[in-house]
Amino acid sequence: MVPNANARHFLLKAKQRDLIAAAGGIERAASVCSYGKSTVGRWANSDSSELMPLDAIFALEEETGRFDMSEAITQARGRSVAEVEAVAANGSVMTAHAEAVVSMGDVMTEGAIAFADGKLTPAESAQIDRALAKLQNAAAEYRKVLAGARAAGGLKVVGGE
Repeated sequence: MVPNANARHFLLKAKQRDLIAAAGGIERAASVCSYGKSTVGRWANSDSSELMPLDAIFALEEETGRFDMSEAITQARGRSVAEVEAVAANGSVMTAHAEAVVSMGDVMTEGAIAFADGKLTPAESAQIDRALAKLQNAAAEYRKVLAGARAAGGLKVVGGE
């Protein structure tokens, strides 16, 4: 059995009851998420083990503006939720691209050096891992900038404006 499984389950049950109440109760929540009243009633019942499916969570969270369930699920997985604003500008797209390319080059260089003698030492493994972490961060930043470009309807990358 997974440690703290019951604690997580009860936390999720409490959060979904709060979400249903915030939506205006069982009947209102049922109409918002397009599920039957008896199904939503089981979600709200602390004696029932039934949890909401993701489509219902998303619908109710959007309706209420509360994201308690998503945050509880994220925290149960040992993560946290952070609001990220996607920003796109010509310079940041080119910078993000360049940083991703340089980071990938660093990974390739570290790998080539480490593998040259046919052995991979713990120190070489750690060095490659650090380069991969930088690549991962560069790729995440690049994806944020690209999301901003999509949201802005695209960008003209060469020639300004």
